[in-house]
Amino acid sequence: MSTLGRVCESVEGHARFVADQVRRARQDAAFRAELLERWKAIRESIGTVRTPTGLELPALALPPIDEPGEIARILFGEGLPGEFPFTNGIYREMYRQDGGGSGHRAQEEPTRLFAGLGLAEDTNERFHYLTRHQRSIRLSTAFDGPTLYGLDSDADGVFGKIGEGGVAIDTVEDMERLFARFPLGGERLSASMTINGPAPIILAMYVAAARRRFGAKVVSKLRGTIQADILKEVQAQNEIIFPLEASLRFLGDMVEYTTAHLPRWYPISISGYHIAEAGATPVQQAAYTLSNGFTYVELFRQRGLDVDRFGPRLSFFLDCGLDLEYLALARVCRKIWAIALRDVFGAGERAQRFRLHMQTSGRSLIAQDFKNNLTRTAVELLLAYINATNSCHSNSADEPFTTPGEEYVRLAAHAQSILLEETGLFRHMTNLLGGSPGMQAVEQAVEHAILEEFRALDRLGGVLAAVDVRYQRAQIQAAAHRYEQQIADGTRPIIGLNRYTDPGEKMIEPKVIRTPRRQKQHQIDRLRAFKHRHAAKAGPALDALARTVESGGNVFAELIKTVEHCSLGQITGRLFEVVGRFRPSV
Repeated sequence: MSTLGRVCESVEGHARFVADQVRRARQDAAFRAELLERWKAIRESIGTVRTPTGLELPALALPPIDEPGEIARILFGEGLPGEFPFTNGIYREMYRQDGGGSGHRAQEEPTRLFAGLGLAEDTNERFHYLTRHQRSIRLSTAFDGPTLYGLDSDADGVFGKIGEGGVAIDTVEDMERLFARFPLGGERLSASMTINGPAPIILAMYVAAARRRFGAKVVSKLRGTIQADILKEVQAQNEIIFPLEASLRFLGDMVEYTTAHLPRWYPISISGYHIAEAGATPVQQAAYTLSNGFTYVELFRQRGLDVDRFGPRLSFFLDCGLDLEYLALARVCRKIWAIALRDVFGAGERAQRFRLHMQTSGRSLIAQDFKNNLTRTAVELLLAYINATNSCHSNSADEPFTTPGEEYVRLAAHAQSILLEETGLFRHMTNLLGGSPGMQAVEQAVEHAILEEFRALDRLGGVLAAVDVRYQRAQIQAAAHRYEQQIADGTRPIIGLNRYTDPGEKMIEPKVIRTPRRQKQHQIDRLRAFKHRHAAKAGPALDALARTVESGGNVFAELIKTVEHCSLGQITGRLFEVVGRFRPSV
């Protein structure tokens, strides 16, 4: 039995344990009295809040019950917010604002907006625009195509892609420009980078850029996330550049180094978002994301790493679309992860917490009647926050046809502010909607379906064996085909596309944002100037990197030195010579 088989057993074992506690609460007088006393103490510990209209409410929503069996089901089956198995959230307060009238939350703002366009200084300007009203600076970076594939901007055939759909980063100097005027290492600053194949190189540039500006002591203070999820690349997105075995080795080196030296950094964001965007159903997204997470835990433990050290530095990234499953998808993921980390891997509480970023669905955005996307994103945000996500990005309505413009970026940001600050849905009470009958029904169905998918992977020998036979990719492709067929035959209504269309409406000519040719040439010119200045040191630095790879040393530690003298493309080029390139099976 593979790990996934044991995960299924542990989740089902926990369900039996909960059922036993429910029966015991109803049959054992001493246990019943103990449980009722505990429930009474919990309820008495809950403070009250007053809404702007004068209504007094409890700060934590709990059902008004005194039936011991149902109390046992809530306490052992769901857990209160911040308590195992974390179904209702990994923190007690979540989005609640303080009671002092400042309007601030106990936790940081969950809003984390994604940006990347043109050259580093263009994205830096957008970062400053997005964070001008935030107490906490939460930056999330999109990279252009050449960077995602480890290519320099002066590589053959990439000129037209420079700075398109993301920012162009070739050197450590670009990284300095990207985060100029931001206090890297600051208590309330975190940086997220969505990149996978060359992720160790990009993170090494970030560390080196921070050291250049703030000195060596800043490294332990750096806070943020880099995606670096190689398994979902071979399953869904295809942005893998080195062979899978080498990619996993480089990832392991990065996790080992950051666990020791960057204690506030999340070195991997296990991502279901791109799995969903490739066409997976919500259940497939959750099952493949969780199973990939369990596989990483296994691989890192095989390196001798302590799950209680690296486990708390694992994070997750889920899509949030409009299907009913999204009402409870993240709630179920939190529960399964917590039970598995405790019962299968023996991890402590910090590693059991499923730290989650969600993003509204890009696939749900439609070019026709595109302003309807504002409503779609608003509904998806509501679902994400009902799921108690720890951070969230809201897509811009104009994304189907352009890099988002400032107007729609601002509206996307304000949508979260309206939901969290203007409405009363989340700022007064925690767990407002948790445990409703409909939510429980969806949770049970989703959990059962995820475990069935785990069993299918288990029969194939686990995640890596399933990857070898392209199982996940085939399932995602089949689901994508069903989705498009449903749109085509009308069984999946898309307002403005296949339902309630206006035959007389003309397609507008949207403003499309592109990187000017002169800027692209400027990026190439300064890249070549960097290479010229470092020509004498680049060769020895690349030789040292190659020796580290061949000798089994920590590649990430060496990369922090390499990026001082070598560009992204120079580094990937030498690594290709040492470990080869990824060749997809056909």
